[in-house]
Amino acid sequence: MDIQPSERLKQLPPYLFADLRRKAAEARARGVKVIRIDIGDPDRPTPDPVVAELLRAVNDPADPDRHRYGCDAPVEQFPQAVRDFYRRRYGVTLAANEVAVTGGSKDAIAQFPMAVLNPGDLAIAPSPGYPTYNIGHVFAGASTHYAPLREAGGFLVDFDAIPPEVCRQAKLLWLNYPNSPTTATADLDFFRSAVEFGRRHNVLICHDNAYGLNTYDGYVAPSILQVPGAAEVAVEFFSLSKAFNMTGWRAGAMVGNPSAVVGLRTVKENTDNGTLRGIQFAAAKALDSCEQIVPPINEVYRRRRDLVVDALNAHGWSLAKPKGTIYVWARVPGRYKGSSAAFATDLLEKTGVIVTPGLGYGQWGEGYFRISLTYGEDVLTEALGRIGEMRL
Repeated sequence: MDIQPSERLKQLPPYLFADLRRKAAEARARGVKVIRIDIGDPDRPTPDPVVAELLRAVNDPADPDRHRYGCDAPVEQFPQAVRDFYRRRYGVTLAANEVAVTGGSKDAIAQFPMAVLNPGDLAIAPSPGYPTYNIGHVFAGASTHYAPLREAGGFLVDFDAIPPEVCRQAKLLWLNYPNSPTTATADLDFFRSAVEFGRRHNVLICHDNAYGLNTYDGYVAPSILQVPGAAEVAVEFFSLSKAFNMTGWRAGAMVGNPSAVVGLRTVKENTDNGTLRGIQFAAAKALDSCEQIVPPINEVYRRRRDLVVDALNAHGWSLAKPKGTIYVWARVPGRYKGSSAAFATDLLEKTGVIVTPGLGYGQWGEGYFRISLTYGEDVLTEALGRIGEMRL
């Protein structure tokens, strides 16, 4: 029996990274020595203290609930660690009803629209931006208005440029700073403008803070919840994946507006069974040890950032070194006439190197490509050498 996909699935383009995996497999089948520098999945292991806490928890004979559903036996230390972290890092005090623990960010970003959007509703997402924002809207039966992020505007959302009719209809607006894929950063004044926009138009601001701890050169990324009154109109999605080398662990939180927190919790109660207790204990340990764990990880990414930017500049680019995220974002060479797909395809066919074409992040990502810093310096050096040999 041939099962046909739902109309909702038909609305989705091929998922960007699944498509890249397919292209890599096809190239290998042709005998190409493929080097991937496209996906933001940390290559280094999770720090030892976090792993040790997981092992302690899953082997603790005094805890009869250690292998049960995470929702039936939640770990109080995890949401408390989130609250403690926000107080230390941002000076933000969160109440218990302002925290929902999640399975990382991606799951929660896809689930949350089902809590607040109805079929036919409208939400706003940045372009270029994380594809999962729109995916969540589609699964909720809603539609997306894309707010362009332009280089001339520092890749910041221009709230004044959002059409009045969209402002009137929209229920959500997604932000993400430090930003993937553009690496742009935002200051607290920008978040003040975002909160004012949300309050003025009755739009919930959803800030994806996945890269808030991956910062360099003395820059400290703010939280939108540092804006007074932000929790009235905003939520923030926080993940341990990138800053703690914990992508596979699936641990994070959504914090902010209490009614939105209740909505996400309700969706989760009906769609998943929580996270293994051992992972919750380990996530709490990671957050409690943030000030010791994160700086050495960031130092690795800083070295890789410098390596990539210096090499690209030596090959003809003119890039500044980003102060946040684990990526480098660059324009495609002029001879590709702004086509990121043509550049990425040519690069793969001629050198075996896979980068992420900007068009995969939406219309306004066209003309750019992204390199991830989650690969060893030897891999990055070889890949950049191959790029240089193309004499772009």
